[in-house]
Amino acid sequence: MMIDEVMELAPVVPVLVVDDVAHARPIAEALVAGGLRALEVTLRTASALDVIREMAKVEGAVIGAGTVLNADQLEAAVDAGARFIVSPGLTKSLGKAAVKSGVPFLPGIATAADIMRGFDLGLTRFKFFPAEANGGIPALKALAAPFYEARFCPTGGITEATAADWLAIPAVKCVGGSWVVPKGAPDTAKIEALARAASALRA
Repeated sequence: MMIDEVMELAPVVPVLVVDDVAHARPIAEALVAGGLRALEVTLRTASALDVIREMAKVEGAVIGAGTVLNADQLEAAVDAGARFIVSPGLTKSLGKAAVKSGVPFLPGIATAADIMRGFDLGLTRFKFFPAEANGGIPALKALAAPFYEARFCPTGGITEATAADWLAIPAVKCVGGSWVVPKGAPDTAKIEALARAASALRA
């Protein structure tokens, strides 16, 4: 699977922080049932790799690892079953490791220099992060103009109410959002309903 294929699975990639491994499969099943297949499990909890392992068992789910900061984390995430990698930023060492691994990779960028560093590594697909804090839609439009080959997944501060505005930008293939899975014990019916609404944003 190529990074474009991952980004085109649905208009919204849920950004997940899951503390309890027991919640992993119910969350993934509800999201897939609602039409969201690409799921980003952030490596922000001690249980994240186990969560990836559990979610990877769900039919139809394409599990990625987020908040990947270095080559060791990349390798551990892939070993756990991650099929794509997302990072909050882009370093040369992580970029080279990702390219060498062949795993679909979505590095975080915030500036023109970040994008140029990605281009130097042969990368043209990026996570614009944190999207709202970095100037929002006007900032991304300004960045996208000179880098016409680049496509983006804005993440950070995007809500159900603003996602459609971001998706209307031609250079945006999908957005990342945490609103689809509210905090706490999973209400699978609510998660599935939110996922259905999210998957219909670019019908």
